[in-house]
This record gives sequence, structure tokens and C-alpha cells, in this order.
Amino acid sequence: MNAATNILRIAAAQYPIERFKTLAEYKAKLSRWVGEAVGVGTQLLVFPEYGAMEYAGAAGTAASSLRDSLTITADAMVEMGTVHAELARRHRIHILAASGPCKLEDKSYVNRATLYAPSGSGAHQDKMIMTPFERDWGISPGSELRVFETAIGAIGVAICYDSEFPLLVRALVEAGADIILIPSCTEFASGYHRVRTAAMARALENGCVTVQSPTVGEAQWLPAVDRNYGAAGIYVPAEHSLSDTGVVSEGIPGAAQWVCGAMDMAELVRVRSAGEMRNSRDWNLQPGAAPLAEKAMRIALA
Repeated sequence: MNAATNILRIAAAQYPIERFKTLAEYKAKLSRWVGEAVGVGTQLLVFPEYGAMEYAGAAGTAASSLRDSLTITADAMVEMGTVHAELARRHRIHILAASGPCKLEDKSYVNRATLYAPSGSGAHQDKMIMTPFERDWGISPGSELRVFETAIGAIGVAICYDSEFPLLVRALVEAGADIILIPSCTEFASGYHRVRTAAMARALENGCVTVQSPTVGEAQWLPAVDRNYGAAGIYVPAEHSLSDTGVVSEGIPGAAQWVCGAMDMAELVRVRSAGEMRNSRDWNLQPGAAPLAEKAMRIALA
């Protein structure tokens, strides 16, 4: 973030799931995408939910079953993390890597997204609330909410379905998050619009910026991400000094592209207490509302 102007430049990926013959091709694609975003001056890059499943495609028929594709991807998560860490170091940026299945010591899987800092260090957030599909797949919920303290601001991550639960995101905000990243993966337009609506509502309620990054396109060779519909978007409270509509930037549904936007973080903070409306400040005036007893853990990510 530019310290003099408090302007944060964000890029959200509308990320196509593609088929590769080799894992080197996957790494080359990722490097190309990051280079394109860096080339227009962005400092925070956001990739989608389950975008890591693309890695399994290079395994060919071995990834044709759901369970096998989850296992193949989980086994490669450390290697993928190394690639993202190097790109973050090389370009001096923050990257939220595409989420994917991560196998825990008890052999269960979680849906994990990792945020990488310019130093190459990373910290993760696991999805907290499972969709019906993820329950069928055997994905387990995460156990802890985290807010990452970075040089560009305090960042929380609400993976797809998590964004649709106001108290979950409120816990991130009460722990200090100004930026909520929402990687998503939705099969139909209805799913995309649920997450988009949630992203806009969470920005309005909490006086924060939300960033949605979806997978797009068809990938019939990967059962977990065979159909993907969505558009990336960057959202804020509908305030005249920020955006009359609450939309900073949005993409064209289905297109493979970066969606970029600039956010004046100082102005975002100002409107919470001095804006046209003060939804975040007045949260506790709702019947039954109170400060949350359990907030997210704060983690320094330098």
C-alpha cells in the first residue's frame, strides 16, 4: 500500500480451470497470471476456492474420480505453496493462493487457503462451514478463524459459503479485519449470486472491503470443479465517497480475467464513524446483538 495515499490496489482472479499435460505447465500459467496482475500495479492478488484442483488435471485419468483428485491435490499442496511463496517474494506482493484440500494428521481433509506475504511467509485459513457437497466429499470444517496483520492492512478470509454467515465475518471484523477475501467456486449462476450478495452485504454491515474471486469455465475431467460460473468483484459500503453502488469493480461472468480496483483504506475507515450511514458502528443496536464473545485470532504475517 502506498503509505502517502493509503491506496491499496487489488486484483481478483476470474480463474479458468484448464487441463495441462505437465505440472510445469501449471506453474507457468500461475507465473503468467501473477505477472499480468503485477504489471498493472496491484499489491494484493486473490485466487479462487478450489482453484488448486487444477493441479490434479495433469495426472490424467488418475484424477478422474473425486476421491483421487482430492488426494492428488492434497499431496501437492506443499509444492504449490512453494511456488506461491516464491512468486510473492519475487514480485514483493501479497497473494491469497487458490484453496484446495489439505490432509491433516488425523487423515481428514479441510478446504485451506493460504495468504503469502512479500517475505514468502504464509499463514492459512480453513473453511469453517461445509456445503452439502463438501460434506458428501468428506471435507471437514476448520476450527479457528484468523485475521492476518500485514503491511497492507488486517485481512480476513471467508471461503465461499462462509461469506454467507454474518456472524462469522463479523468475528473477523471485530478482531480488526478491514479486508475480507472471498475465494469462491460455484457451479450455477444462482450460487455465484448468493456469494456476490453475501460479499456486498458483509461490506455494508461491517464497513470493510470484500473481494470475491471465482473459478470459471468447464473442466469435465475434474469432478470437483467440472462446472464453474462466476465473476470477480471488489465491494465496499455504498457511500458517496467510496462507490454509489457499493461496487468498486466487477468482471464479466465466465470470462478469464483479472478484475482490478483501487481502495482508499483511510477513507474506508473514516466512513465507519463519519459516513452517510454507520452500519458497522450501529451493529450492536440490533435486537439481540452484542459484541461477539469469540473473535478471530490475530496473526502477524510479515
